[in-house]
Amino acid sequence: MIREVGVGDADEIAALYQANRAFLAPFEPLRPEAFYTAAGQRERLSRPVEGWRFAILDDDGAIVGAINVGDVVRGAFHSANIGYFVSQHVNRRGLATAAVGDVCAFAFGRAGLHRLQAGTLLDNRASQRVLEKNGFERIGIARRYLQIAGEWQDHLLFQRIADV
Repeated sequence: MIREVGVGDADEIAALYQANRAFLAPFEPLRPEAFYTAAGQRERLSRPVEGWRFAILDDDGAIVGAINVGDVVRGAFHSANIGYFVSQHVNRRGLATAAVGDVCAFAFGRAGLHRLQAGTLLDNRASQRVLEKNGFERIGIARRYLQIAGEWQDHLLFQRIADV
């Protein structure tokens, strides 16, 4: 369902973002034009991150989305944020729900994290349901949390703690 991505996936990921640009625009930060190119994705994927990048795969192995575990903080916190999307043409097939489940297993297993957090726009019920189906609990509203579509937007925050 998911696999780590690398520079070799740049062409496929660029095509995915290009095909979903209008669909994702209300949910994402403003992006430079280069982001939607294979060269831009190669550059982005070659930069180190504090976390992991995964592709969400369809039954045929095609990349149909992305899910990231980022902003990892170790020490006493052992926490990270997740963010994800699936292509508009595969919405409502359960792929995001399954991918979040796979990332939770990775994060609380191999990655040794204690807590995952995610935020959704207040009216993004589909994404909220994905998180709730995976055992995330609502923890509150963060005012003007992220700059999405060029505006500071409120987000509903969720968390999941590693099973003990």
